[in-house]
Amino acid sequence: MSEVVNVGVAELKTGSNSCVLASFGLGSCVAVAMFDPFKKIAGLAHVMLPESRGKEPPEGANGKFADLAVPTLVEELCQIGARRNRLKCKIIGGAQMFEIPGVQKRESSLGPPAHIGARNVEAVKNELEKLRIPLIGEDTGGNYGRTVKFDSSTGEVEVSSINHRRTVL
Repeated sequence: MSEVVNVGVAELKTGSNSCVLASFGLGSCVAVAMFDPFKKIAGLAHVMLPESRGKEPPEGANGKFADLAVPTLVEELCQIGARRNRLKCKIIGGAQMFEIPGVQKRESSLGPPAHIGARNVEAVKNELEKLRIPLIGEDTGGNYGRTVKFDSSTGEVEVSSINHRRTVL
């Protein structure tokens, strides 16, 4: 049985071969699952907010902001043996969990009035594009939470949710 490593809100963790990286109860947060399929090295960031605006995250919260988490994840994966040109990514989450009176729904633009989930997804995609990391799968949006289990040995991401069918990316 593979070791399960919990990746909490604003955290980022890496692993190889036989571990499963897991984030539970993603709402507006976005899980960034990145891996090198040849070396079987994987990393998972639990992104909470789209941008740091120059703020350094508190210690142990290097996954908090999309603009810091994505490049940090790439760097940490390469430090443990991944090759940058082989990295692939899948993203999960970015839901709109609550209706906010007076706020229009808009699925783009990092500034208001788009909901935080959509802004998180867009920020992560922008960082991936800047770093030229291919996005090969996603399960984002909607109005429901998700749980993610990312198998470092296969690169498969299992997404589950109450009242929604289980999906494998």
